[in-house]
Amino acid sequence: MKLIIGNKAYSSWSLRGWLACKQSGLVFEEAVVPLYDADWDQRRQGDEFAPSSGKVPVLWDGEAVVWDSLAIIEYLNEKSGGDRFWPEDSSARAMARSMAAEMHSGFAALRRDCPMNIRQAFPPRQQSAEVLADLQRIMELWAQARARYGGDGAFLFGKFGAADIMYAPVCTRIVTWSLPIARFAPAYIDAVLHHPFMQDWIAAAQEEEWVIEKFDAPVRA
Repeated sequence: MKLIIGNKAYSSWSLRGWLACKQSGLVFEEAVVPLYDADWDQRRQGDEFAPSSGKVPVLWDGEAVVWDSLAIIEYLNEKSGGDRFWPEDSSARAMARSMAAEMHSGFAALRRDCPMNIRQAFPPRQQSAEVLADLQRIMELWAQARARYGGDGAFLFGKFGAADIMYAPVCTRIVTWSLPIARFAPAYIDAVLHHPFMQDWIAAAQEEEWVIEKFDAPVRA
């Protein structure tokens, strides 16, 4: 398998696809392409990007191609035996899938106003009502999952899985933008950020030389 991803410092959807590949336990090759550089418009017209219309991540597995992070999770869940991503309990699994889908389609204000930037930590600043509403909803979801199904584990449904993969970029955003969170949340965020897969990603992001000015602009404010 070959996974094409964008800059590890900035690309939240790439992070999800990469974590899914790592969680699957399957062998894969990764290809990191710098987003928005001088060659980006031409590069995204290539055959490898054609199925996704130039978006990342893209997972190639022989003739099969999957270009959506949640679809990559489901594809790899099937390919790896169906026991690495979702909770075994049907009620927990239903909630985990609903939470993953809500992350996939929602929280537009948080995405827009607080883009992922793993290499930065900005001072706290007043966030919009829309961003705060997104955060409140995320805190509610995390609290419900932890209370109902977290048990003695450190993650949303006890063991690290698909729901944690989908919310991992939120954990980085909270740290980067010094966002207000519920009292219980730091322990969960710490568990996600110190997961071995996340540590590998963060270390690689720190080594990247590419800089996207529009995502680093707040550091100059």
